[in-house]
Parts: sequence; C-alpha cells; structure tokens
Amino acid sequence: MILSSLIFLVTLIFVIWQPKDLQIGTTAVIGAIVALVLGVVSFSDVLIVTDIVWDATLSFIGIIILSMVLDEIGFFEWCALKMAKFSNGSGKKMFIYSILLGAFVSALFANDGAALILTPILLAKMRILKLNMKSIIAFLLAGGFISDSASLPLVFSNLTNIVTANYFDIGFSEYISNMLIPYIVSVFISIVFLWILLRKDIPKTVDISLLKEPSSVIKNHTLFKLSWAFLALLIVGYFIGDAYDLPVAVFALGGGVIFLIIATMFKTVEPVRIIKEAPWQVVWFSIGLYIVVYGLKNAGLTDYLALILQDLSTRSDTVAIVGTGFIAAFLSAIMNNMPTVMIMDIALQDIPNQALAYANIIGCNLGPKMTPFGSLATLLWLHVLAKKGVNISFAQYSKFGLIITPPVLLVVLLSLAWL
Repeated sequence: MILSSLIFLVTLIFVIWQPKDLQIGTTAVIGAIVALVLGVVSFSDVLIVTDIVWDATLSFIGIIILSMVLDEIGFFEWCALKMAKFSNGSGKKMFIYSILLGAFVSALFANDGAALILTPILLAKMRILKLNMKSIIAFLLAGGFISDSASLPLVFSNLTNIVTANYFDIGFSEYISNMLIPYIVSVFISIVFLWILLRKDIPKTVDISLLKEPSSVIKNHTLFKLSWAFLALLIVGYFIGDAYDLPVAVFALGGGVIFLIIATMFKTVEPVRIIKEAPWQVVWFSIGLYIVVYGLKNAGLTDYLALILQDLSTRSDTVAIVGTGFIAAFLSAIMNNMPTVMIMDIALQDIPNQALAYANIIGCNLGPKMTPFGSLATLLWLHVLAKKGVNISFAQYSKFGLIITPPVLLVVLLSLAWL
C-alpha cells in the first residue's frame, strides 16, 4: 500500500505541477511504467484497465474533435453572442444565461469541451464588454463550476459517466431516465448558489452594443444550419446504438470524424490541424493514471472502501446515496475524479443497488470542484485561463469551491434519492 500510494502521489503531484511543461499524459504514462516495473501492477492489469477506459477515452476524443470543428465554424461564438444579446444589457440576466449556456455545452460536448472551447470565447467577450477583473472572475468561476455540475445528463457528458455506465452495463436510455432530474436540479441549484455567492461582483448593466452581431461570426451558414441537424441525428444515433448494445465511442468518435469530413468538404476547416490539436494527451492520461490507481486497488484500497459502502447500503436509500456521493466527492477532491471513479466502481461492484453507481457519478462530477486539481476539466480550465492572462490562485479557487460544492452536492444527491 505504501509503495502504491507513493507512486500515485508523485504522479499526481507532477500532473498538477507540470514542471518544464511536462504534459499530463506523459507524466501519467511514466507513473504507469514505474508501477509496472516495480510490480505494483501486472501486464494483465494493464489490459484490464485498457478494457475499462478505451470507450470513454475514444468517445472523449470524438466529442472534442466535433467541438473543435464547431468552434472553427463559429458555432460556440454564435451561441455566446446570442446569449449576450438575449440579456438586453442586464448583468443579472447575462450571468444566468452564461451559466445556462455552460450547462448546454457541458451536457452535449462534455465538461472538458466546455472548459477548452467555451471559456476562451466567454473571456474574450467579457473583455470586449470592458468588465472589471472582479466581474470577469465571477463569470469565469460560475462557468467553471457549471461545466462539471452540469455534466450529468448524458453518458458522454463526462468521462466518469462513460466509465461507470460501461462498468455497470447501464444503457444510454436507462442512464438518461435516472440522471435527467438530478441534472435539472443541479443546474437550478447551481444558479441559485452561484448567484448568492457572486452577486456582488456582477454588474447591473452591460453595454452589449460593443458586441458583434451573432450572424457575423459564422464562417459558413449552410454548414452552421447543417450542424444543428447533425447534432440531432447524432443524439438519435446514441439511442439506436443503445438498442443494439454498441459502444458509445462508435457514435462519439464516428460522429466527430464524419463531421470533420463534412466540414472539410465545405472547405471550412483544416483537418490535419484539427487532428494535431486534438488533446491526445488525455488518452495517455486516462490509461496511465488508471493503471497507477489499479495499483492502489491491488494493495487493498478498494477492499476498505467496499466495507464502508456495504455498511452504507444496509441503511436507508437516502443515507446510502448521500454517503456514497460524499465519499466519492471527497476522494475526487484530494486524488482527482478520474482515478476515484474507477476505485469506487470496483468497490461498488458487489453491492446490488445501482443507485449508488449514480451517486458515485454525481460525487465524482461535483466533488472535484472543491480543489483546483480535483478534475481534468478544472486543470484544463485553469491552464486555458493562465494562457489568457487570468490567474486564479489555489487559495482563491479552493475557498470558492469549498463553500459552494457541499450544499449543491447534497441537494443533487437528495434529488437522486427521492426519485
């Protein structure tokens, strides 16, 4: 356990620190190799981990490719400008609408997509609107929080969703039917608490005349209209795939590649650049970090967790769901939600209560917001902001996350328990 924990901690520290621009995927793979060489994991463990994460990882790449193509044609900028115009110059409305936009993007394009694509666009618009830094940070904190708290409704909205759905053989339709209400509750309660916490930094009025017309940012209007139809067909495809028990990656990655080909035919994007800029490091990060974490499983961590979760499962559904969710949230906050979701899934596998699998997802999606290193989405989000000249300190982020996350998490878990 000591050796497994040490390898994990050193790997996680380097993932967060990124000295000399050492990328997260490279660090995770190095950690995995060290675990393999020292005998913490075996080659058969590597095959098991790859089998667990391949669908989630390829799906993520597909969603990001689709997001990058849509971003290239002006889809997200159009959405951001429309959101701003709908506010009619009201700072309060713009704040709420920006959160709703973040919830929409996170649901359809995953939380990491929201962090990578939407954040730079919103930051650019806020600078054009000449908002002060306090207001900009308030909007950004709200957007960063909703990217994870709204990543619940669809299997592909978060890597943790895909991993858990595959692990417990939860279908696309079944997943939505159980997580739609918690998603709606999460978005609503997030807006309420974000407004209470950040309202003093939200301007009363905003001069939206400084912004472009939404239609002016669209590179190809035919392709833009086609993109809406394509997204609708893609959602239908997921339901069809569910009926035939097809992996999510078939449609997520397939859809991303097909739309890239379509956009290339319209001469709107450069396919080679899109593929090069896709976050391939996430692939190595997912597989590498999971292998490192599997060493903790081999050392007995999941056995200890299983005992706690089995005890919780003997109590009322509400206690079991809330307890499981908060355990997942706490572990995600201190050791990142990617490894946490797998450890928790393994610990839950012999407990005949599928509601706890959903509680694990909710905890792993919201819990990471308590610390800057809790989720890959947050790490990417902070990295994007730093490159744009906005630095949010560890203390500033943690203070915000520790205040807002527990009450939002509790309400969302209760909504699951009361379904």
